[in-house]
Amino acid sequence: MSRRLLALGSRLAMAAVFVAPAPAFDTYPKNPAIDAINYAFRIELSDTTDAIVGELSMDVRFLSADVRAVRLDLTNTSPARGGKGMQVSSVLLDGAAVRFTHANDELLIPLGAAPRVQQRSRVVVRYAGIPATGLIIGRNKHGDRTFFSDNWPNRTRQWLPTIDHPYDKATSEFIVTAPSHYQVVSNGLVVEATDLPGGRRRTHWRNSVPISPWLYVLGVARFAMQRVDTFEGKPIETWVYPQDRDAGFADFATPTKDVLAYYSDYVGPFAYERLANIQASSVAGGMESASAILYHESSVTGTRSVRWRNVVIHEVAHQWFGNSVTEADWDDVWLSEGFATYFTLMFIEHAYGRDEFVRGLEASRRTVMTFGAANPGYTIIHKNLSRMEDVTSSHTYQKGSWVLHMLRGVIGDEAFRRGIRTYYQRHFNATATTADFRRAMEEASGRDLGRFFQQWLYEPGNLKLAGRWSYDASAKQVRLTLEQVQAGSLIAMPLEVAVQVAGQATPTIHRVQVTGKVETFLIDVASEPTDVRLDPNQWVLMEASVAKGP
Repeated sequence: MSRRLLALGSRLAMAAVFVAPAPAFDTYPKNPAIDAINYAFRIELSDTTDAIVGELSMDVRFLSADVRAVRLDLTNTSPARGGKGMQVSSVLLDGAAVRFTHANDELLIPLGAAPRVQQRSRVVVRYAGIPATGLIIGRNKHGDRTFFSDNWPNRTRQWLPTIDHPYDKATSEFIVTAPSHYQVVSNGLVVEATDLPGGRRRTHWRNSVPISPWLYVLGVARFAMQRVDTFEGKPIETWVYPQDRDAGFADFATPTKDVLAYYSDYVGPFAYERLANIQASSVAGGMESASAILYHESSVTGTRSVRWRNVVIHEVAHQWFGNSVTEADWDDVWLSEGFATYFTLMFIEHAYGRDEFVRGLEASRRTVMTFGAANPGYTIIHKNLSRMEDVTSSHTYQKGSWVLHMLRGVIGDEAFRRGIRTYYQRHFNATATTADFRRAMEEASGRDLGRFFQQWLYEPGNLKLAGRWSYDASAKQVRLTLEQVQAGSLIAMPLEVAVQVAGQATPTIHRVQVTGKVETFLIDVASEPTDVRLDPNQWVLMEASVAKGP
């Protein structure tokens, strides 16, 4: 099958004059003048109560003299939550007790005097309570008590005081005191495990790479832990329930190292100090917490199922997209989910072959078309998202993935990879927007991609083509007429047309540019075709039919 791409040159309509849309911003109350540098969480857990006792030590930097208060997200107790939530007992600012307000899930810490620009301060918050969610305390499938985080997308605030939004990244530490029959796993590397009097153990994990708060992870349970391998000197680990030791060690032994190697080669360096795959009871599928990924406890089957293999690939892909390069705003969440979905398919293409890759594309296409029919106004990029329940959909994943695939087809393999590497390098361990991504791809390709980004990301709808073809024997030409029949705006896309003639082993691939409502293309051929097909190599997200006729 031909692997030629649809890079058609500057004559395409995609290079037309285009006015970029205004950037979208979700409604979170950002304060870019406050920069969290490090969060150190001291957490005490018990078997006699679901209440946690917490202390945050936060190092913060002020980027403006206009700051008057430090605002943190922290859920307060509420009758609507059955009395669950956190209660703050004290706040220290640079060692001195200060007044604070804690209401409407917001902790406000007045500064008093205006800070100096680049001034650093330490905020200490002592609090306690029963998490309503965010930290899931309960029994796993074996009946054992466990504690697992479930922070996505903005539930970190349910048990940790943070700037609970992806735009602000910081390093982190978890110092957890729990009964000694538990093991504790978190982001980064373990720096201490000390048994204490009274059957308690203190475990200290430190993550030296800045990440957004929803990527923090905590797992406290009875575990079997295996050091599977290393990648570039960094540990690869498996953490599973001891009852599932053999099955879990077998399931997670592959393909993590191969996936790390592929993305490191294709995209750029792996950002974190280790990679752990962890069986957990808090997430439905997989959760891409930085350096320590949680998977639902049913992921361990002992069969190395393809379904869960692909979840592992997807969550490892997130270590690059979503974790290291994080969307600066929830409206751009496709930069996380669409990217991880497509790069899962890219690894599948690399490791398991083109046919499995195409099957994944086709399954995604069906999902996109079904969702699009039911939600005709939905756009991949949100417009000032206010309800976090709406942050993701199949369009965020599958249509976002198809946008990347079509972009790869439009600009070509080499430019696509060059653009991906540039985008990753520029925003490594930082945040990015769709405009940042477009800029990198335009530089890599030398193309104006404004219309492409506008029609696929900022506007709803999908391409639907109805076609017919006929053969002119005297001119030795195929006359192909294509009509865009979708509701909404017209879409401009390059399109491959496969023309099969008798006696020819493979069809000849021709290229046309779809732009208008109804267009006719004349294609030179050697003899009367036996078949004409659109998009034979699956580069365009569309529904299409073409038939022979006048």
